[in-house]
Amino acid sequence: MNKIIVAAFLLLACKTSQAQTVRARDLGILFEGATGKYNAITDVHNVLVGYQTKIKDSGAKAVRTGVTVILPNGKSNKPTPAGWFCLNGDGEMTGTTVIDEYGFNFGAIGITNTNSVGVVRDAIGEWNIKNFATNDMLDFSFGLPVVAETYDGILNDINGLHISKKDVFAALGSAHSGPIEEGNVGGGTGMALFLFKGGSGTSSRIVQIDTARYTVGAFVQGNFGGRKDLMIAGIPMGAELTELMPVVNARKKDGSIIVVIATDAPFLPSQLKLLAKRATMGVARTGGFARNSSGDIFLAFSTKGPIDNNNSTLQTWQSIPKEQLDKFYIAVAQATEEAIINAMVAAKTMTGYNGNTVYALPHARVKELLKKYGRKQ
Repeated sequence: MNKIIVAAFLLLACKTSQAQTVRARDLGILFEGATGKYNAITDVHNVLVGYQTKIKDSGAKAVRTGVTVILPNGKSNKPTPAGWFCLNGDGEMTGTTVIDEYGFNFGAIGITNTNSVGVVRDAIGEWNIKNFATNDMLDFSFGLPVVAETYDGILNDINGLHISKKDVFAALGSAHSGPIEEGNVGGGTGMALFLFKGGSGTSSRIVQIDTARYTVGAFVQGNFGGRKDLMIAGIPMGAELTELMPVVNARKKDGSIIVVIATDAPFLPSQLKLLAKRATMGVARTGGFARNSSGDIFLAFSTKGPIDNNNSTLQTWQSIPKEQLDKFYIAVAQATEEAIINAMVAAKTMTGYNGNTVYALPHARVKELLKKYGRKQ
């Protein structure tokens, strides 16, 4: 009985901790558009997010890394229509040739650090085989997983290759709906944004077309930007926030951003590519320029797939007409922008590899500047 009480208490504490995490709107930052219940990618029905965070102090070779998984159709490898877009290619996202060829993503999507893409891809594939393999000669359980990366070598011993298959399995096992953590978690653990601490962030928007109500969710792993570039709610925050510059004793490098867009609206793969492109606008609204050494790669998927006939000889698709896409383009840009700022607001100061330190966004100063520019809600 005591074990049950303790377990219930821990579950409640976990949920309370998630609910108490400070987000951008808690600082009074103004954003446009109506959000879903959790203001997260998990507002899209059946989309799950899981993390495994690895923090270990080993002298100069500190471990500050992790892995994030996004499951588009619950814990399954059911295909979802998908499209992707590369704004700047100094990065990696596996599985994109299959998306181009078939118009589908198959199963879980992984995001991690640059040097761990391979092990995360293989682990997701192995997990698929263990859970979904059949004796069918056309079995495609492995699924050629989509795994993307951003570079965490400023704070993490990236060459130590600290992510294992066990970590990926743990992230998959923990994947859930509802509110999700942001900031220094999962693949975003060791990341920076505009020379403040960055990481994992999410947001969502509601789109109304006639009587139909659709959800668009964005998830980002943000690790890019120069300090002077930073814009929040249209304010040149980076130019004002000249304090708390990172302490980087070695291994300087610009970063990247991965954006995953989810929706329950019916779209063709070619239309999802158009949605993925609009994540660019959300990045730009925060001050991103897709600098030379930045990998800015975006994926969009829909949980509303086509219907096959009994013989799988005919496939029927529904789609929103292209003339109605503007509301979705706006939703993608707005959700991406807010997800990036949410990642910064939630992130905490971190010291890691070689004593390098990246400081958290100063909340009090942000509030002062919002008031100064008349942008506080």
